[in-house]
Amino acid sequence: MSGTSLDGVDAALADFSGGAPRTLATHFAPFAADLRTELLALQSPVHNELERAALAGNALTRAYAAAVAAVLAQAGVDASAVAALGAHGQTIRHRPELGFTLQLNNPALLAELTGVAVVADFRARDIAAGGQGAPLVPAFHRAVFGAAGQTRVIVNIGGIANITLLNPDGSVLGFDTGPGNVLMDLWIATHQGKSHDAGGAWAASGQVLPDLLARMLAEPYFALPAPKSTGRDLFNPDWLAAHTGGYALADVQATLCELTAASIVTAIRSSVGDQAVEIFVCGGGVHNNTLQARLAALAPGCRWQGTDALGVAPDWVEALAFAWLARQTLSAAPGNLASVTGAAGPRVLGAVYPR
Repeated sequence: MSGTSLDGVDAALADFSGGAPRTLATHFAPFAADLRTELLALQSPVHNELERAALAGNALTRAYAAAVAAVLAQAGVDASAVAALGAHGQTIRHRPELGFTLQLNNPALLAELTGVAVVADFRARDIAAGGQGAPLVPAFHRAVFGAAGQTRVIVNIGGIANITLLNPDGSVLGFDTGPGNVLMDLWIATHQGKSHDAGGAWAASGQVLPDLLARMLAEPYFALPAPKSTGRDLFNPDWLAAHTGGYALADVQATLCELTAASIVTAIRSSVGDQAVEIFVCGGGVHNNTLQARLAALAPGCRWQGTDALGVAPDWVEALAFAWLARQTLSAAPGNLASVTGAAGPRVLGAVYPR
């Protein structure tokens, strides 16, 4: 898995023989600086982008293959023992309203390099069926985190944040709430040259600006009904520049942190009302202490904890989700939830590239 944060590759090796996934090994590999720079550039139209996208896809695939080799070596497992490799690819365009989404990847090359069958292109079938193509992880959340008779909310905070509402009757609602880490990362990269605000320390040094926060929350996306999904197509440097001129830098970072927290909590409240619920957090945002404190403060009646309380470490939920989605594909079982994406119905997702 490599997500909107563009920090690197998460690889997880999962054993499903007991039903629930058992994590055998995990490995994180940061992107090389030149690959990350190119992937960021390709988020917007650039010169010669078809060739550049193809070359970047090949470079990304080699990074995937190296991560696979590392996680297999760590577990002492041979590639021949692996049923399949779920490879999401790197999203560079997500425009479901226009009927397409685009993830860079070269799954044929990945199968050649790893000697493992590859399942890729998960989002396209859901979009073809009229869905958003995202988020896809709520189906995994239901399978692994759902509990009969209990209401649970799963909050994934990557570059983009999304929530999954697991209802007591087994029904599921989920959607992208808006920016997770992406705007905070962009701001600190621009003004301090850092990839992220470690622990939320810079945000904690500033003051939230109520007027700026209100203007940001006036973004029409936040008021859209579900199903909905978003990405860097909307929340990007241009969006940030349009909102942030003339303010103290640390105060902007504090306000961006509050934007993420407020949009997540508003989305939860729109789904469950004022009832107290258990909320489980995963994704890179779990390490932002300032963000976690603001989430808890904005929803004080709820119990906030990491997904490790449910048996899956917060950093590895999405990688495991795409292993699960690959397993669904090989089993000819649906991987989407129409109640989440808005597709016409359940669909088997992905294309298979044999070993």
